[in-house]
Parts: sequence; structure tokens; C-alpha cells
Amino acid sequence: MQGEITIESSVYPKLLKETPFPPKKIYYKGIWDVSIFENCLAVVGSRKMTTYGKQATNQLVSEISNIGITIVSGFMYGIDATAHKAALEVGGRTIAVMPCGINIIHPQHQKSLYDQILANKGLVISEFESNFPPAMWTYPKRNRIVAGLSKATMVVEAGKKSGSLITAGLARKYKRKLFVVPGPITSLNSQGVLQLIKEGASVVTGSKDIIEIYSKQGSIISDKLLKSSSLSKLEKIILENLQREPMSIDQLSRSTQGRTAEISTAISLMQLKGLVAEEEGKCYPRSFEFG
Repeated sequence: MQGEITIESSVYPKLLKETPFPPKKIYYKGIWDVSIFENCLAVVGSRKMTTYGKQATNQLVSEISNIGITIVSGFMYGIDATAHKAALEVGGRTIAVMPCGINIIHPQHQKSLYDQILANKGLVISEFESNFPPAMWTYPKRNRIVAGLSKATMVVEAGKKSGSLITAGLARKYKRKLFVVPGPITSLNSQGVLQLIKEGASVVTGSKDIIEIYSKQGSIISDKLLKSSSLSKLEKIILENLQREPMSIDQLSRSTQGRTAEISTAISLMQLKGLVAEEEGKCYPRSFEFG
């Protein structure tokens, strides 16, 4: 399926619309389902990916995508392509933002990846019409969409003049969370990343560093967890409520029509299991432990 969405449409991505210069029209291939935009993470990095960069991307993206976070990237070879593939391998959804029209597969040798994204309920999108060719100036424009769609951006590897630093800068400009995967100080691919750390980017030590932010913001819980036979009926009800928004024990008690003491006991047990966490009086799900 192929079509276009204008900025006036009710199904135009909300986060992208909030950015300073959102595209007035988005061309797409795939099935346009607004749920794919609810929890997006931009994953960007070097085209000259190292073995370490590939391993880190595969591990982190697999765990992050497995619980329902959509992976957004720019479809280039290296970290971009690895991120798309890692999401697909665990049955996750991914969005490829092209620096050209959606009918051009760029780079051409990634046709199978292009087809896999569409076959697995993903999207290929662009602000450029069908056969518009890529050019030097279209990449930065593409990057603003990658960052604009996403609640957070993760940079895996980046040299001093990497295009990924443009995406990182845009994420900051849009007041989105910026994460970086630390690399060896001896590697040229780490220079941009180390600079971002100096400037205050959050260091990723594991997938839960990122997933925790999404859980606090919007409570994402995988269907796999909610259907698990290891959960009691009350635990499932509590998680379903926390999926909507973080709540206090009193709010959970009112929402579930349960006794406060019963809810409090259940929350304590769920904290021990790693199902929920509590911060400033609010409970939120920690579903990443069960990804």
C-alpha cells in the first residue's frame, strides 16, 4: 500500500508535528497505522560500523524492539541497516526514513531489507515524492524527521563529522532524550560519541536505561507479558492500568476498585519481581525485565 499524509490530517504523527519545521506532506509505503508512532526510538550511527557497533546495536535494539518500541532510522548501510534488521528479527516494527522518494531503494543493494520492512507491518516514508533522487542536502532534512518522530535518539557510533551528530543535535533542539553507547577512546568511531557525552548525553549501559524512560512516559507493556501465566489476575489488572499512565497506590485502588492494603501488598511483591518501580509516589511498569 502506498499513499500520502498531509500535516492537516488527524493521523499525522503528533511528535513530528510539534517540531519547528515539520514536513507538510509525508509519502509512505506500507500500512499507515498511528500506533506505530506511539513509542518511537531513533537509532543512528556510523556507516563504517565496527564489530563492536554491530554487536551493541543488535543486542540493544533486539531487547528494545521486543517490548513494542518502534525503531526509526535512515536506512543507510552500517548502524541504520543493522538497527532495522535487529528489530525485524524479533518481530518488531521499524520505520525507514528515506533521503529520497519512497520508490527509490537507496542504497540499492538493500532491496531485501526494504521488502522485509514492508512485509512486517513497518513503514518506508519520505517527504520527497516518489522518484526524487537523494542529494547532499536531502540527508539533513531526512535526519530531522528521524529525530522528530522519536521520543528519544540513541547514537551507537559516530565519528567527529558524522551525520549522526546532526540527528543528535536535532533531538536536543526538540527537547527529546539523547542516549549514546560508549565506545573505546582509541576508536575514530567513538570521537563523536565521546563529545556528546561531554555535552551531557545519557550513557547507555543496557537496554533498560532506554526502556525505563518510555515506561515512565507512556507505560509500554508487551502483550507477551500481559498474557503470561506467571502473573496473578490482580497483577495483570494493575499492569493494564499502569499501561495508561503512572499511578499512586490510592489511584490504583480507585481505578481497580480494590482495597488499598491489597493493592499495596501486590505492588510490593511486583517490585520484588521487577514488574514495577515506584518514584515520587507513582508506580510505573518495568516490563523490560520480561522482554
